[in-house]
Amino acid sequence: MRGKTITAARHMRLLRVLSLTALAGLAVGCTSTGGVRQPNVAETVASEKALALPPPGGPSIVSVVERKHGNGAEQTISLFTSSSVPGQNFLKVQFIGANGVNQGTGNASHRTISGSQVSREAFAAAPGVPMVTSPTFLQNSYGPFGYASGQSRSGDTCVYAWQQISSSRNAMTQARNFGMIQVRLRLCDARATERQLLGIVYGYTVVGSFDGEIWNPYGAPRGADPTIGGTGSPIYPDAGGYRGVPMSFGYEPAAEPPRPAVTRRAAATTPAAPAALPAAVGPRVPLPDMPGGAPQASIEAPVAPVARQTDQQTVTASGVTVPSPDCIGDAAMTTACRR
Repeated sequence: MRGKTITAARHMRLLRVLSLTALAGLAVGCTSTGGVRQPNVAETVASEKALALPPPGGPSIVSVVERKHGNGAEQTISLFTSSSVPGQNFLKVQFIGANGVNQGTGNASHRTISGSQVSREAFAAAPGVPMVTSPTFLQNSYGPFGYASGQSRSGDTCVYAWQQISSSRNAMTQARNFGMIQVRLRLCDARATERQLLGIVYGYTVVGSFDGEIWNPYGAPRGADPTIGGTGSPIYPDAGGYRGVPMSFGYEPAAEPPRPAVTRRAAATTPAAPAALPAAVGPRVPLPDMPGGAPQASIEAPVAPVARQTDQQTVTASGVTVPSPDCIGDAAMTTACRR
């Protein structure tokens, strides 16, 4: 009897717990707004919100895809592409700061760019193109950068460039300048040269910024040129003097090769016959008296054209036609002179 009483008490406690759980669930359901939670994934933003821009003159922006992290943001800016190489031209920029700079999921790694990493990225960005890393030290307005280039079988030129914008280690020890910006640029074009594509690397602009001076990735601003105001350092107004010729930013596609001219065979035409020269009018020759007392008439004796030379005519060296003495006077009416 006592065992049955204990079992019944346990059942009562279980029912009470279930009832309280159901009531708590109903209370939560009543206070919920019914909204849908969207995971923090990549989303398309307007071109005006791009964190970096290509130089004036192109290539133009097609779309911007943004992904936010707990310590920064990342954007892939698709650019206009005119190439048979698979893939899309893009300008990828990544802002890496401290935790909590942006509300997002996960944190981006604060690691520097390695050579093996960018080599894999270059081959993946331009499939089928033998990309070769350039050993030349190059530098744009944001500091040093590296790139790899190659040419496809169809003749398209591809460039994959990378750059890390960050302060020096000495500046970071002063409790500031901790931010970092990493940039990737993939360009393939059917008509542009390698130097023209590198002009985009020199001309792109970073327009985004960090919140707070502590995350400044550029370090302290550089002072004025020490040569200004000094002796022995002339500055000329032309670009070819003291200052070097800058790299051109945009590029124009090369002109298409001229097409071969189509040769058309001229139709055979029959030469026109020369126009007949009018017959010259000779002297009036009286006719013999007509029988029956008819009035006497006269006819004009035609003279052979100049173009037709007869046996009785002679041509001098000056080109003047001289009639034969046998065709003067009454002899002009003979058959030989009429020809």
